[in-house]
Amino acid sequence: MSSTLTIPDDFLELMAEKFRMLADATRLAILRSLMAGERNVTQVVQETGRGQANVSKHLKLLAEAGLVARRKEGLQVFYRLADPIVERLCAQVCETIVEGAAVEVKRNRGLIAGWSRKK
Repeated sequence: MSSTLTIPDDFLELMAEKFRMLADATRLAILRSLMAGERNVTQVVQETGRGQANVSKHLKLLAEAGLVARRKEGLQVFYRLADPIVERLCAQVCETIVEGAAVEVKRNRGLIAGWSRKK
């Protein structure tokens, strides 16, 4: 499969930073929580099962990277997805995981079907 996409050299470091932000299970759990809509830190902590300090640290990193946006309402801070690519990338990665698993299941079924125990 060839692509006509031309990626300028200047984009590579910027792209790498976005991918670095997505290369952490805690950040992905936070992003998954925010895919359901705007959340405050307490809600994200409850939904991800991570500690409050850890979630706050990762939300700060995600906000600095432009993947999430924050707004303050009184004493509470609310977060939401700011970059629509997050959901699309996650969906595509999940699809390839499922496709790979289906291929593996099919291969394993062939192995099982081909097994004959000699008695």
